[in-house]
Amino acid sequence: MPREEEKMFSNETSVRALLQKVLSHSQANQTEAVYLGTESALTRFANNGIHQNVAESNHELRVRAVLGKRVGVATTNRLDDESLRRVTEQALEIARLQPENPEFHSLPEPQPIVPAAGYSDRTAQFSPEERAQRVGIIVRLARERGLEAAGAFSTNASHVAVANSLGIFAYEPRTDSECHAVIMADERGSGYTQRMATDASTLDFEALAYEAVEKAQRSRNPIDIPLGEYQVVLDTYAVGDMLQNLIFMGLSATAVQEERSFMNGQFGKQLLEPRVTIYDDGHDPAGLPQAFDYEGVPKQRVVMFNHGIANAVVYDSYTAAREGKPNTGHALPAPNSFGPAPTNTMMEAGDASMGELLKGVERGLYVTRFHYTNTVHPIKTLFTGMTRDGTFLIEHGELVSPVKNLRFTQSILEALANVQAIGRDRVQCSDYVTIVAPALRIGRFNFTGITGS
Repeated sequence: MPREEEKMFSNETSVRALLQKVLSHSQANQTEAVYLGTESALTRFANNGIHQNVAESNHELRVRAVLGKRVGVATTNRLDDESLRRVTEQALEIARLQPENPEFHSLPEPQPIVPAAGYSDRTAQFSPEERAQRVGIIVRLARERGLEAAGAFSTNASHVAVANSLGIFAYEPRTDSECHAVIMADERGSGYTQRMATDASTLDFEALAYEAVEKAQRSRNPIDIPLGEYQVVLDTYAVGDMLQNLIFMGLSATAVQEERSFMNGQFGKQLLEPRVTIYDDGHDPAGLPQAFDYEGVPKQRVVMFNHGIANAVVYDSYTAAREGKPNTGHALPAPNSFGPAPTNTMMEAGDASMGELLKGVERGLYVTRFHYTNTVHPIKTLFTGMTRDGTFLIEHGELVSPVKNLRFTQSILEALANVQAIGRDRVQCSDYVTIVAPALRIGRFNFTGITGS
């Protein structure tokens, strides 16, 4: 259960008072206070039954103190007056001990913030009984088909606020919900499904169940195929994984400034198929909307690839000042070594149905999702991983047989330069960041090994 001091800080008035108190304690030249209050709940299931039902409440305060060009950060999840004073002093003491950073300019100044529709009362009030009822839809269908279901359904409500001594105060409540499931069949068959939403009541659990169950049934008795390059249809989950890897490889201004990004020297060049546009937009309702970043700066829409042309990366206050560029509002909580990050990344949809994507393949592979992907060479955007939960041979535009899972090693930029068709339906999926992606038909994708399953 939440501690008494935590219960107070769940609206704008109380959070503003909390952060103003922190700022009043600080003796630093500049001070920033970030508040994140979360109420998280999770129902986990396996072997066609719920085996875990948990909830957590946590309220974190992060204080950043600036002394000239020295910066220190301290955190606490105790919010009584003495703890507020102590964490503010700790941040200042840490700043005193840091070496000067000659490229640090300043904390950001206030800008107008356009509200984002990222909160749902329905999600915040979702009960354990409601989560169990939704999970039951998946479990019942799996049991009826003689299959086994495992997965989790979570709901989260948070209150996020940023204040600094230069006048910034930004506050918004946010919610998100996510369900994923793996359905297991005998003889190594499995199927996967995942959906996310700001409003948990909009998740279609019947559709989730049928997607994973039908794929699991179809995955029985997989065959071996020769390794090599294949034309592929990547479902939305695989595309989302690929885009997330692309983000981590170099769509941050930090990576560009440190000359370790695939974007270095490529701005303005045609790197991808002209139909491919990739952007980050904190206000797009297709994702999980957020109005501002962890410095209280409004999120801007940034088109990283515009019709295949390398166009932009994202900035926070430090990288923007360092390069003399506008701050795009993509700061992560300080301190972090990654720098700014796209956290609501989307690929524009096309006009092809899944059937039309498949019909364009004479002989190739359909891949549901990737597993255990890792970067091999960030400049070349080379990554590797395995297929999982539904890999099928395509012949003459039809799925003809399940295939044993394969390892791939592939350049993401090369794959996206060889896109032949883009799906019209997009799915919101997430691991570390939110991705909204369509399915793709790609002309060449390199499979380099077998996984034994």
